[in-house]
Amino acid sequence: MAEVAVTVDADAAPERVFAVLTDWDRHGEWMFLTRARVVRGDGHSAGSGLAAFTGVGPLGFLDTMEITRWDPPRIVEVRHTGRLVRGTGVFQVRPRPQGGSTIRWQEHLDLPFGPAGHLGWLAAGPISAVFLRWSLRRLARLSENR
Repeated sequence: MAEVAVTVDADAAPERVFAVLTDWDRHGEWMFLTRARVVRGDGHSAGSGLAAFTGVGPLGFLDTMEITRWDPPRIVEVRHTGRLVRGTGVFQVRPRPQGGSTIRWQEHLDLPFGPAGHLGWLAAGPISAVFLRWSLRRLARLSENR
């Protein structure tokens, strides 16, 4: 099991951040090289299914997910169910005392490829954190723009 977590502040209310975060069709606007869509349910409740393609053109991978926790505007949790990406992802949006929000993105991943996957995570983990933080900063800016 590997973990990566990043936190970013936004000058937008938690309700606004959560609404943009869970507008799955808009993920391509803020999430690094990723497009998402709802494949089952309404996309706004536990049990709904999502599919996200990360890559450029045909080169990349499909990340299938099921929403396992839906608590707007605070938490959305997914279970990754794909062949390559497995584990859980959690987005938390908390109000800041001075206004705005704090957004936290945490992934608990079952690494593929046995010992080679664990070795690869030594490099991939810090790189993943950079791209997750960059994506959350874009989400924050998108949420702040009306």
